[in-house]
Amino acid sequence: WIDADGDGCNTRKEVLIRDALSPPAIGSDCRLTGGRWLSQYDGVTVTDASLLDIDHLVPLAEAWDSGAYAWPSTRRRSYANDLGDPRPLRAVTASTNRSKGDDAPEEWLPPRSAFRCRYLAEWVAVKTRWNLAVDRAERDALRSMLGRCATTTIRIRLAP
Repeated sequence: WIDADGDGCNTRKEVLIRDALSPPAIGSDCRLTGGRWLSQYDGVTVTDASLLDIDHLVPLAEAWDSGAYAWPSTRRRSYANDLGDPRPLRAVTASTNRSKGDDAPEEWLPPRSAFRCRYLAEWVAVKTRWNLAVDRAERDALRSMLGRCATTTIRIRLAP
């Protein structure tokens, strides 16, 4: 994690602050105390930030396989620390994030079924934002699964 804006808070802490339902107090060296979060993937409410991971919605390994291998290191660092859009990074329970690993949607979906359509739409948004490739199995799975979701408009801000 980097501190892109130089305020003493690295990307992990910036996401924790951004995603908090009840904001944590921010102490010296960006030490966070208090706060309350909802892990969208499993619907669990957490009051201890150490129980949360910051998930790369499209995992780093998936991004690598989808074209990030050809990027300069500065672009890969930007992807790994993307705070320009709220979808690429999300605070979720560590156990759920670790169950996901590097899996794509055809291999893993959030256990909270009410969040699955949003997860799939956000997967497409992140892939599009970063101009990442989609392989045939991923495309077919996304089409099938999104076909069962209500129609939604996705607004995308392309990555710099």
